[in-house]
Amino acid sequence: MPRSSGTGARVLIVGAGPVGLTAAHELARRGLRVRVVDAAAGPGRVGAGGVGGVGGAGGVGGGRGGAARGAVTLHPRTLEVLDQMGVVGPVLEQGRRNRAFTMTVGGGRPVRLDADYGSTPTRYPFTVVIEQARTEAVLRKAAARLGVQVEWGVRLTSFEQDEHGVRAYLEHSGGRREACAVPWLVGCDGADSTVRGRLGLPGVEGADEVWELADAVVEVGVGGGAGGGGGGALGSAGLSGAGSSGGFVGLAQDTVHWVHVGGQALLLIPHRRVGHWRVLDSSPADVVGDGRPVELRLSAKLSAGLGREVRVGVPLWSAVHTFRAAVATRMGEGRCFVAGDAAHVFGPASGHGLNVGVQDAYNLAWKLAMVDQGWTGPELLRTYEEERVPVARALLGAAQRTGVLAQVTNAMAGAALPAVMGVVRGTGLLHRVIQRKVLGDMSGLGLAYGGRPGGLAGGPRVVAEELRGELRDVRWSLLYVPEGTGEAVEVARAAAARHAGWLSVRTVVGGGAGWSRGAGGAGAGRAGAGPRPLVDPRGRVREALGLSAGGWVLVRPDGYAAGGGGELTEGGLGVAVASRGVAVASQGVGVAGLPGALGGVGVRVAMGGAVGGRGRVQGGSGSA
Repeated sequence: MPRSSGTGARVLIVGAGPVGLTAAHELARRGLRVRVVDAAAGPGRVGAGGVGGVGGAGGVGGGRGGAARGAVTLHPRTLEVLDQMGVVGPVLEQGRRNRAFTMTVGGGRPVRLDADYGSTPTRYPFTVVIEQARTEAVLRKAAARLGVQVEWGVRLTSFEQDEHGVRAYLEHSGGRREACAVPWLVGCDGADSTVRGRLGLPGVEGADEVWELADAVVEVGVGGGAGGGGGGALGSAGLSGAGSSGGFVGLAQDTVHWVHVGGQALLLIPHRRVGHWRVLDSSPADVVGDGRPVELRLSAKLSAGLGREVRVGVPLWSAVHTFRAAVATRMGEGRCFVAGDAAHVFGPASGHGLNVGVQDAYNLAWKLAMVDQGWTGPELLRTYEEERVPVARALLGAAQRTGVLAQVTNAMAGAALPAVMGVVRGTGLLHRVIQRKVLGDMSGLGLAYGGRPGGLAGGPRVVAEELRGELRDVRWSLLYVPEGTGEAVEVARAAAARHAGWLSVRTVVGGGAGWSRGAGGAGAGRAGAGPRPLVDPRGRVREALGLSAGGWVLVRPDGYAAGGGGELTEGGLGVAVASRGVAVASQGVGVAGLPGALGGVGVRVAMGGAVGGRGRVQGGSGSA
């Protein structure tokens, strides 16, 4: 019989990859005691490589160990999330910033698409290439500061739940069995998720993708060579003086390279270390029966594609892997949830897996914390899958389109590509459109939750530099300009006094000698005395949010606008945060009467013209 344990944890997280660690960090940051278990013997080693996809969430198939599943790309929206978590600094220090996508077809002149985030401004207008083991180490260290320690060599075998909690059965590496009782269970245990399997969550499958992956040094010959591309074929977009070795130089390493040759495509993703690359071959079928080492096969393909002699070093690791894209159409049942690869698996070309998983975990964590702490009812948790399943399904289609692009095997398409590339190279407008399409769609910056009727509203993301510190607060944020009516000041004061546990109230003021009066009177800046000022001397916050005197915006803990208007009133704020069925727009609900803070499903929103207008309040509608 398994020994029963009472650890005092509120949440058991299964899986200590980036997704599980994100969930653990955010739950602990909100005051919940968390237990994290992982079947692997220990964390992944930096530089150990693996057989995983560029976008994998880690832990697929039961742990990392020395053969880490190697996700390597963090997208801009994920960097914003890590910033809100307060952990982005070490990631930026340890990673390489990638700002472009360079395409070369059949040894021809390359087309470089520099990152263009003009339509979705961000403080992180780049992707970061960083080994998954490094990302995990950053998150583990941050979680440890909050008291969370990973228990390695502990496998979830089964669980059962009722309306009061979950009883999980664990097996330790030495054979000891344990029954653990917790109120909540979150499965971040990869594509072969025990949690998803036991819950029987339905899913949608896409097409299989077969890739050969390798980490190796890649160098390119200086003169014309194999492939017949002729002098200057790579141009300034493709070569870098770094990594020179005799007659070879390194590829430009601030860009991902897409190389098309002979009806197939290869991707090269730069590692932090100069000259080192993640190489992905979209058509590894010729591996069967080919006795050459992987470095010789890749060298030959890249030489033909780049129009120069290419020398690929002996890989640190390599593997041929089949990715079966799939998305669960439900992400939870009762008190149990799944996130990351446990809920969806994408092919490696798009790099979505880790990024979408981290954003899953962030979305779930703030909602689960609010429910567990009694600020709102359990209905809020339904919005987790209502918001995240459409995102995953949309990205499944996008990932398959990216896979098709990367795995072009049609002979006619191959023949037409050089002409297409010529048009792209010579047409500025088309060039910019493709820049935003190829790079922007993968960034995650265009997401805005649709606010389904009766569901939790989530409009555009709020992106103003002056709000960076506020977005790190674990609570909702109410931002308002106090130069309107006296009611606005009193409503803000009442909200700050009565709902400080889940709501941060900030008065957006212009700065200067008279700011304290505009912020709500004497003592407004003191803890517990009323709204705190958010000094906006240049008016950037007001411009970004489209706020005029008395205007306000309510921001969710994940940084998405949830409501707003031109004048902060008791009734207007009540409508924005009242529970479904408790308040209607015609009645309004006074701030003093907000039921259970955010009882029920969360937000009924009146999206006024003040939100989503100009500046850096960004996002569209729908999913991604």
